Amino acid sequence: MSTPPPATMRALLQTAPGGADTLYMGTTATPIPAAGQLLVRVQAAGVNRADIVQREGRYPAPPGASPILGLEVAGEVAALGEGVTGFALGDAVFGLVAGGGYAQYAVLDADCAVLRPSWLSIEAAASLPEAWMTAWLNLVVLGGLQAGETALVHAGASGVGAAAIQLARLLGASAIATVGSEAKAAYCSSLGARLAINYRTADFAAEVKAAGGVELILDCIGGAYLEGNLASLKPDGRLVVIGLMGGAGAQLDIGRLLVKRLSVRGSTLRPQPRAVKACLTAALRDTVLPALAAGEVKLTLDQTFAWADAAQAHRYLEDNRNCGKVVLCVD
Repeated sequence: MSTPPPATMRALLQTAPGGADTLYMGTTATPIPAAGQLLVRVQAAGVNRADIVQREGRYPAPPGASPILGLEVAGEVAALGEGVTGFALGDAVFGLVAGGGYAQYAVLDADCAVLRPSWLSIEAAASLPEAWMTAWLNLVVLGGLQAGETALVHAGASGVGAAAIQLARLLGASAIATVGSEAKAAYCSSLGARLAINYRTADFAAEVKAAGGVELILDCIGGAYLEGNLASLKPDGRLVVIGLMGGAGAQLDIGRLLVKRLSVRGSTLRPQPRAVKACLTAALRDTVLPALAAGEVKLTLDQTFAWADAAQAHRYLEDNRNCGKVVLCVD
């Protein structure tokens, strides 16, 4: 018989919103899975830009979600909520959570859980959900990327960027990436980007226009790149903004929008309805995992940290040192 989960657990908590030094190891109540949920004993958790923004107090957890940081986990099923089928205690799973990943236990909606195949390591599994589901949502569902088109992916060496470059190629499209160093340009090229532009030494819009323009842009920068993005798009092009690393303010040339028939929309994954996340999970399970197994796309796990070193992991991401994903190993 399986041992029931403890009433309390260790978790990475915060003294107050702020820098990485506000994180500390503490004790809190173990969550209880609701109907349709799994309780997962967490063995690894992905680290994302969203965690940093939440840590700073600028991205609060949605109503009902755990305030603990962490949006993707890999581990073992420790308890089953009412009505859950298709999973058993001890199953190796991974998936996207609404919060609470930086802890010994986290609740995971069963329809957002994926059984982890034996060939996929725990750390690699924890690196997949947020990046690949964000890429799928914005390239496929919202962006409508088609075979033969080209997508411009900003921050191409980020976790989402690395997934988006490969997803574009998997769909028969191509990708152009922007990066902050020649090493990251080489990394994006190794993932299949047909052009990688170092924004520190070149005008990305001029380079993209010289390459013929793009049909779709995946942008995590925001305001600072709006003008260059609109200039880079072909007529009927689509701009999907998923982040504000370059600020929220910008002046929009409505005339350019009208003349080129452009579409601009914002997007975030975390507040999406459960049904949308379930569909994205199915895409991860049924398309991305087989492509990984077949060697058609690559894992992009850059660095792992012990969860006691979460502050160091956050600083590593904040310093833009990563090429791909950063993961915490939970003991």
